[in-house]
Amino acid sequence: MASSWRRLVCFRSGVWSLIFYSVYSHLKLVLAEEVDSCDNLRLGQYLCKDPKIDESTQEPESCRDVTAWVECLPAPNISCRLSNGTEFRFSGKEVGFNKTIPCRNVSGYSYKVAVALSLFLGWLGADRFYLGYPALGLLKFCTVGFCGIGTLIDFIMIAMQVSPTLPQP
Repeated sequence: MASSWRRLVCFRSGVWSLIFYSVYSHLKLVLAEEVDSCDNLRLGQYLCKDPKIDESTQEPESCRDVTAWVECLPAPNISCRLSNGTEFRFSGKEVGFNKTIPCRNVSGYSYKVAVALSLFLGWLGADRFYLGYPALGLLKFCTVGFCGIGTLIDFIMIAMQVSPTLPQP
Protein backbone atom coordinates (compact mmCIF):
# COMPACT_ATOMS: atom_id res chain seq x y z
CA MET A 1 0.00 0.00 0.00
CA ALA A 2 2.82 2.37 0.83
CA SER A 3 4.45 1.82 -2.56
CA SER A 4 1.23 2.62 -4.42
CA TRP A 5 0.82 5.74 -2.27
CA ARG A 6 4.35 6.85 -3.21
CA ARG A 7 3.65 6.22 -6.88
CA LEU A 8 0.47 8.29 -6.68
CA VAL A 9 2.25 11.17 -4.93
CA CYS A 10 5.11 10.96 -7.41
CA PHE A 11 2.64 10.86 -10.32
CA ARG A 12 0.68 13.85 -8.96
CA SER A 13 3.82 15.90 -8.40
CA GLY A 14 4.94 15.02 -11.93
CA VAL A 15 1.57 16.10 -13.34
CA TRP A 16 1.67 19.35 -11.36
CA SER A 17 5.22 19.99 -12.54
CA LEU A 18 4.15 19.40 -16.14
CA ILE A 19 1.12 21.70 -15.77
CA PHE A 20 3.23 24.40 -14.11
CA TYR A 21 5.88 24.16 -16.84
CA SER A 22 3.23 24.33 -19.58
CA VAL A 23 1.56 27.39 -18.05
CA TYR A 24 4.93 29.07 -17.44
CA SER A 25 6.08 28.43 -21.03
CA HIS A 26 2.80 29.71 -22.45
CA LEU A 27 2.88 32.88 -20.33
CA LYS A 28 6.51 33.45 -21.22
CA LEU A 29 5.64 33.32 -24.92
CA VAL A 30 2.52 35.48 -24.57
CA LEU A 31 3.99 38.14 -22.32
CA ALA A 32 7.37 38.39 -24.01
CA GLU A 33 7.45 41.39 -26.32
CA GLU A 34 8.77 40.05 -29.57
CA VAL A 35 10.53 42.90 -31.33
CA ASP A 36 9.38 43.22 -34.94
CA SER A 37 11.36 44.51 -37.90
CA CYS A 38 11.52 48.28 -38.36
CA ASP A 39 10.00 47.84 -41.85
CA ASN A 40 6.78 46.55 -40.23
CA LEU A 41 6.09 49.52 -37.96
CA ARG A 42 2.52 50.80 -37.97
CA LEU A 43 1.50 54.15 -39.38
CA GLY A 44 2.09 56.74 -36.66
CA GLN A 45 5.06 54.88 -35.19
CA TYR A 46 7.43 56.50 -37.67
CA LEU A 47 7.87 59.72 -39.65
CA CYS A 48 9.43 59.80 -43.10
CA LYS A 49 11.52 62.73 -44.28
CA ASP A 50 10.52 64.63 -47.40
CA PRO A 51 12.48 63.50 -50.46
CA LYS A 52 15.03 65.81 -52.07
CA ILE A 53 13.33 67.33 -55.12
CA ASP A 54 15.21 67.91 -58.37
CA GLU A 55 14.59 71.51 -59.49
CA SER A 56 14.51 70.71 -63.20
CA THR A 57 12.09 67.77 -63.08
CA GLN A 58 10.15 68.53 -59.87
CA GLU A 59 10.45 64.84 -58.96
CA PRO A 60 12.46 63.15 -56.21
CA GLU A 61 16.17 62.90 -57.06
CA SER A 62 16.25 59.17 -56.34
CA CYS A 63 13.32 58.30 -58.65
CA ARG A 64 14.00 54.90 -60.27
CA ASP A 65 11.45 52.44 -61.66
CA VAL A 66 8.45 54.56 -60.54
CA THR A 67 9.65 54.58 -56.89
CA ALA A 68 11.92 56.74 -54.77
CA TRP A 69 13.52 55.98 -51.40
CA VAL A 70 13.00 58.21 -48.36
CA GLU A 71 14.51 57.93 -44.88
CA CYS A 72 12.10 57.13 -42.04
CA LEU A 73 12.61 57.90 -38.35
CA PRO A 74 10.82 55.71 -35.79
CA ALA A 75 9.06 57.63 -33.00
CA PRO A 76 10.80 58.08 -29.63
CA ASN A 77 10.92 54.97 -27.40
CA ILE A 78 10.02 52.61 -30.25
CA SER A 79 12.09 49.43 -30.29
CA CYS A 80 12.47 47.47 -33.49
CA ARG A 81 14.91 45.22 -35.27
CA LEU A 82 17.19 46.85 -37.84
CA SER A 83 17.95 45.26 -41.21
CA ASN A 84 21.19 43.78 -39.81
CA GLY A 85 19.21 41.96 -37.07
CA THR A 86 20.12 44.11 -34.06
CA GLU A 87 17.42 45.42 -31.74
CA PHE A 88 17.48 49.19 -31.20
CA ARG A 89 15.45 51.68 -29.13
CA PHE A 90 15.03 54.95 -31.03
CA SER A 91 15.01 58.49 -29.69
CA GLY A 92 13.21 59.93 -32.74
CA LYS A 93 16.36 61.33 -34.37
CA GLU A 94 17.89 58.19 -35.87
CA VAL A 95 17.03 56.78 -39.28
CA GLY A 96 15.51 53.34 -38.79
CA PHE A 97 14.70 52.26 -42.33
CA ASN A 98 14.06 53.44 -45.87
CA LYS A 99 10.60 53.40 -47.43
CA THR A 100 9.58 53.63 -51.07
CA ILE A 101 7.22 56.31 -52.35
CA PRO A 102 5.69 56.48 -55.84
CA CYS A 103 7.05 58.94 -58.39
CA ARG A 104 6.96 59.50 -62.13
CA ASN A 105 9.86 58.28 -64.21
CA VAL A 106 11.81 61.20 -65.54
CA SER A 107 13.17 60.57 -68.98
CA GLY A 108 15.76 63.34 -69.17
CA TYR A 109 14.11 64.97 -72.19
CA SER A 110 13.52 68.69 -71.97
CA TYR A 111 9.85 69.61 -71.87
CA LYS A 112 10.52 73.04 -73.41
CA VAL A 113 12.48 71.59 -76.32
CA ALA A 114 9.74 69.00 -76.98
CA VAL A 115 7.04 71.71 -77.06
CA ALA A 116 9.15 73.97 -79.30
CA LEU A 117 9.87 71.14 -81.74
CA SER A 118 6.21 70.16 -81.78
CA LEU A 119 5.11 73.74 -82.42
CA PHE A 120 7.61 74.67 -85.14
CA LEU A 121 8.73 71.38 -86.69
CA GLY A 122 5.90 69.04 -85.70
CA TRP A 123 4.74 68.71 -89.29
CA LEU A 124 8.15 67.12 -90.05
CA GLY A 125 7.97 64.75 -87.05
CA ALA A 126 11.01 66.32 -85.34
CA ASP A 127 9.31 66.21 -81.93
CA ARG A 128 8.73 62.46 -82.20
CA PHE A 129 12.31 61.83 -83.32
CA TYR A 130 13.53 63.87 -80.33
CA LEU A 131 11.33 61.95 -77.87
CA GLY A 132 12.56 58.59 -79.13
CA TYR A 133 9.70 57.53 -81.39
CA PRO A 134 11.37 57.25 -84.82
CA ALA A 135 8.52 55.27 -86.41
CA LEU A 136 5.97 57.95 -85.50
CA GLY A 137 8.43 60.65 -86.58
CA LEU A 138 8.87 59.01 -89.97
CA LEU A 139 5.10 58.58 -90.35
CA LYS A 140 4.53 62.27 -89.55
CA PHE A 141 7.30 63.26 -91.95
CA CYS A 142 5.86 61.19 -94.82
CA THR A 143 2.30 62.44 -94.28
CA VAL A 144 3.33 66.04 -93.51
CA GLY A 145 2.01 65.79 -89.97
CA PHE A 146 -1.13 63.91 -91.04
CA CYS A 147 -2.10 66.97 -93.10
CA GLY A 148 -1.77 69.25 -90.06
CA ILE A 149 -4.35 67.48 -87.90
CA GLY A 150 -1.79 65.11 -86.38
CA THR A 151 0.56 68.00 -85.70
CA LEU A 152 -2.15 69.89 -83.81
CA ILE A 153 -3.15 66.81 -81.78
CA ASP A 154 0.51 66.03 -81.05
CA PHE A 155 1.21 69.60 -79.91
CA ILE A 156 -1.78 69.48 -77.54
CA MET A 157 -0.68 66.09 -76.17
CA ILE A 158 2.88 67.27 -75.53
CA ALA A 159 1.76 70.60 -74.05
CA MET A 160 -0.66 68.86 -71.66
CA GLN A 161 1.94 66.12 -70.91
CA VAL A 162 -0.43 63.33 -71.90
CA SER A 163 1.24 59.90 -71.92
CA PRO A 164 2.94 58.42 -73.92
CA THR A 165 4.54 61.67 -75.11
CA LEU A 166 7.66 61.20 -72.98
CA PRO A 167 9.13 57.71 -73.18
CA GLN A 168 9.78 55.81 -69.96
CA PRO A 169 13.43 54.85 -69.41
